[in-house]
Order: sequence, then structure tokens, then C-alpha cells
Amino acid sequence: MAAPRKIGIIGAGTMGSGIAQKTAQSGLDVILMDLEQAAVDRGLGGIEKMLNKGVERGIFRPGQPEAILGRIKGTTKHADLKDCDLIVEAVFEDLEIKRNLFAALEAHVRPDTVLATNTSSFKVEKVAVGLAHPERVIGLHYFFHPAQNRLLEVIPGPQTSPKTLEAAWAFCEATGKTGIHSEDSPGFVVNRFFVPWVNETVRLLEQGVADLPTIEATAKKLLGIGMGPFELMNVTGVPISQHAASGLASELGPFYAPCDRLKEQVSSGKDWDLKGEATEKGAADVEKRYVGLVLMVAAALVEEGVSSIEDIDIGAMVGLRWRRGPFALANSIGVEKAVAAAAEVAAMYNLPLPKMLAEKKEDLKPFNIRAANLNIKDGIATITMNRPNAMNALDPDTVASLAEAFDTAAADPAVTGIVLEGRGKAFVAGADIKFFINAIDAGDIPRIVDFTRTGHELFLRIDQCTKPVVARLNGMALGGGAELALACDAIVADQGAVLGFPETGIGIYPGLGGTQRLAKRCGLGVARYLVFTGDIVPAAKAASLGLVDRVAQSGESGQVVQALLKEGVVKAGTGAGELANAGEEKAACEALFSDQNVDKFLSGSFEATDKFGEKAAKKIKSKAPIALKLANDLMNQALALPIEAGVEKELAVLADVFSTEDAREGLGSVGKARPQFKGK
Repeated sequence: MAAPRKIGIIGAGTMGSGIAQKTAQSGLDVILMDLEQAAVDRGLGGIEKMLNKGVERGIFRPGQPEAILGRIKGTTKHADLKDCDLIVEAVFEDLEIKRNLFAALEAHVRPDTVLATNTSSFKVEKVAVGLAHPERVIGLHYFFHPAQNRLLEVIPGPQTSPKTLEAAWAFCEATGKTGIHSEDSPGFVVNRFFVPWVNETVRLLEQGVADLPTIEATAKKLLGIGMGPFELMNVTGVPISQHAASGLASELGPFYAPCDRLKEQVSSGKDWDLKGEATEKGAADVEKRYVGLVLMVAAALVEEGVSSIEDIDIGAMVGLRWRRGPFALANSIGVEKAVAAAAEVAAMYNLPLPKMLAEKKEDLKPFNIRAANLNIKDGIATITMNRPNAMNALDPDTVASLAEAFDTAAADPAVTGIVLEGRGKAFVAGADIKFFINAIDAGDIPRIVDFTRTGHELFLRIDQCTKPVVARLNGMALGGGAELALACDAIVADQGAVLGFPETGIGIYPGLGGTQRLAKRCGLGVARYLVFTGDIVPAAKAASLGLVDRVAQSGESGQVVQALLKEGVVKAGTGAGELANAGEEKAACEALFSDQNVDKFLSGSFEATDKFGEKAAKKIKSKAPIALKLANDLMNQALALPIEAGVEKELAVLADVFSTEDAREGLGSVGKARPQFKGK
């Protein structure tokens, strides 16, 4: 089925208007509804204010707010939602109000229109009670602020149909959200451990374990957050914490109930007093309690089948902006210590210790947090890069996880095709820069070479697989991510995806086959253009360059990939770019980056005769000279060499480029000021 393109949002308050804004920013048409026109106007006004602030901060270009607002229409009538493909309700947290709203909508919308609830308090099953079509109801739980926070919990109820679930995931992708799966359970995923974490914060104060400033500071240090739990309660409203805890307690028992000190604070009508300096007194006990509590609850979520280890950690890191999720946190401080802390919390509240933690007392290996997930359905193996908080950047652990998943899929006789995809805003946003910097600073360049060789070996297995392999780009594919895609038999991209090879701008060259496979797929002209300039190109331009085989509407690339594989269009060893339909962009690159112009570009003596050449020359002058020369030499050899020999050429000079001052300067500049290359 096609991804939802026309979206209704009911409730023009902060959450509803934020959802509408994010949806319209993603290019979808939105109808924003509320009961009163004044509420609709306030919602639209709030969106306009946020968009204009985005222009001031450089997030949007002038003119973009008007285009985004132009995709949002306000209304007070249910009937105006009749053509919507998907409707999200973000109204007051009252079960009867939500049920009555969906019942009223059924008289106006199509039978296949998806009805999504943004509830944080009620099970999806309960919201769907009494509807003629409960199979089209699903939970889509957004996090504050929905125009900025990327997390989205996708919650099918027991009656939710597969088509509804498919449409919800397509909508999630089309709007640039990082989705996590949750079964229909109280608190879903994140609130299940976040709400008791906040409640436990107050219990720690109530029990005199530490004073408020110390608890606040310990939470910030442990989780890497800018705002501690007491300040967060002040910002969101202290009563909300009591309400959330009471809601979970009604479903899950007294452990989740708001503590007396929290109820007292709500009764006082005051915010928490944040004054005072943190001390060391009680800080270690606070940290141990936090670790034990979140791990205990997270393990219960896994044991109950509500969600996976990976999704729970992603929920914490993306939705709450914690440095680590519960399981990664346990690994970082030591599993033995973390499990002991969880056992203490369980004993304190007379709760059973989840079985997976009890077993960890014997097996103290770190929790297995997969950086790449493998799912096989109807003969198609889908491997999903699973580090959205790091934009799926490649490091040794990620490459090992990807290799394990790929080798399993390739060896499975039931698998007829393999799909590689990324989670969140990136397919793969390159190699992990921190890994490179740490190795350089430690004087361990051979570690970088070994890592790269391991990557090459995997990419060659992908390249030579006897089953068709397709890269599905639903976000950024930069550097090593673009090189991973090049190793596949075909590349399919969402229209919002971008590709690029920015390495020469950070002092190195594309070292995971980029200087070889790019030239073989697109020709030397395109390869030189992309590697020399570092341009990040949108999917449509990448297709015109011959780099991408198919471009799909946002949210629909998965369907395109499935169709190509099932129809046999993509075959193993299809050949680089055989399915691509390059256009004028490629011809322009071949003309500009011809053999006679390359030396002039690299020496800085090229004289441009048009804007394309002028922009290219300017960009090339800002790149690292040594990296440019090495990249040029490698690309010039690419067409005459088999891929196995070509990647050996790349590896042979890898230590040379990473040993330069320019490499350290460029890698260290990422996210900071523009690097100043010295050519040494």
C-alpha cells in the first residue's frame, strides 16, 4: 500500500500543532482540527513562530516557513478530514473523549483511513473499543517537542491489522522519525522506565539518601543530560509526574505509585527549589539506585515481550537524550555491579528480579545490544543498521554486527534476496570519527588499517554474494555509508535521502572502496566530482549521476525494493549501475572533470567558464591536498583493476593519509570550525 500522504491532526495544542509542523516539514499535506477556531488559530500561530525562530537559527531558509505553513489547513469540522489517509488524535487524556472522537470520525472517513492515538496513558485496545473498524486503530506516541524530538513509539493493538501497521511505519519514515516498536502495554516503552525513574528521584530525597542538588547533579552526570529530573519536573509541571505515576500504578501495582513526597509537592502548588550546591554525600548511592531501577524495569519490559533491548536503549537515547540506554549503561559500569544494583532495588520493593537478570548473576557477559538487526520474511532478509543515535556510523562493533547478520542471511537457503537499510535519519552516516581520532591520538594507525581491512572483506562478500543485495537509503548515506551502498547490486533511495563522499574535506580519502566502486559504477568524471568537491547530493541528482537506481516517494522505498526483488529485476552480480538511468548531470561531470582538467583543479590553476566549474574549483581549494592527490591516483587506477586488487591499492596507502597532520586536523574539525589544511 502507498504511504500516507494526506494527514489529519486533531488537537491544536502544543503536541498536536508540533505533530502538524513536523508532518508538513516532511512535505505531507496536513489538516489541523480543533473544536474552536480560536484554538486552531493559536496552533497555527505557534507553528509560524517556531518556524520563524528556525530561520533565525539557520535551520530553515527564508521562504521555507511560508511553504510549510502552506501545507497546513485549519478546520473545526470532522467532515474536512474525509480524504485523509491517516489521522492522529492529540486531544486531552480522557478515554471517553478519545473513543467518542474516533466514533465520530468513522462517519466521515474512509474505512481504510488509519486512526492513530497519541495517548500516553491508555492501551490502544481500550481506545478502539466500540468502533466498527478497530483494525485500523494504532498508537503513535510522540515525545515533546514533536517537531524536534525524533522518537516515535509505534504501538499496534491486538486488533490492529498488518496493513495499518505497515502504513504507520511508512508514515514514521516519511516524517523522519526514529520509530521503536512497543506492544500494547501500560507506559509502552519509555514511560515504563522513565516515570518510575522520576518517582524514584523524589523517593531518594524523601528517604534522605542525598539532598536535592546532589541527586540532580548525579542524574545529570550519570546520564549525560543537561537538565536534571527536578528541573525537568518544574519545566513540564510537577503534577504531570504524579499523574503519570498514578496511571502506571493503576495498571501495574504500588511500586509505580507516586511517593508521598511527590504528592506533598503537588499539593503545595510549588516548583522544586533547585538552589544549593551538590556534594559527594550520598552520590554513589543515588547512582547505584538509578542504575538498578532502570535496569530492573527495562529487563521486565524485555521479559514481558513489550520491546527489545535495542529499542529500549534507543528510546532512552533518542527520546530522553540519555547518553546511554539502560542496557548500555549496565555494560558501561559492569554487568555484575549493575545486576547487583537491580537485585537490591527488587528486594527493597519486594518485586521479583526479572529472569534475564537472575541468569546474569551466573553469566556476567555484557548485554548483547545488536548494532544490526536481521529480519527474514517471505524469503527477503532485511538487515537494519541499529545505531540511530550515532546515525549508524561504522565502528568495529557495528561492522562485526553487520557481518554476522549478513553472513547469516547469505547462508540461509530460504533467503532469496537481502536488503540493507538504516534506522532513523541515516542509512549510514560514515565511519565513526571518534574511533579514528582515538586511534590517531594513541599512535595506533594499524588499528585503523585493520578495521578498514575488515570492512573491505565484508563489502567484498556483499559484492560477490550469490543472492541479490539492495541498499535502501531512507536517510543520509555519507562516506562509508555510501561505500556500503556501492557494494550492493542496486541502490534505491527515498526522495529525501542524500549521498556524498566528504572525506577529502576532513583530510582523508574514501577508503572503503569509494575510489574504486564509484568510478566503476558512475565513471571517472562523476567519481572525481563527488570525491574532489565532497558535495552532498539529493537522491534525484544522485540518480541523474548514475549513482542511484530508483528514487521513491518518502516512506515508499521499502515497497519499491520488495517489488524489484520479487519481480527479479535485481539479480546477484547485476553489475554496477546497470539499472541506473543517468542524465544530464553525469554528462556535465564528465565534461568538467575530464583528464585535461584534473591537474588544473588539483594545482589550483583551473579557470572556470561557468558556475558549475567556478563552484567546483572553490570547493576543491578547501580540501586536503594530500588526500586529493591520493584519491586521484587511486581513482585513475580503478577502471583497469578488478575490485579485489583495487581495494588492496586503497589499503596500501591508508596509513600514509591517516599519518598526516591534515587528517588529524580534518577529523578533529567535524562539528566545529572549518579545518585549515597545510598539505603535510
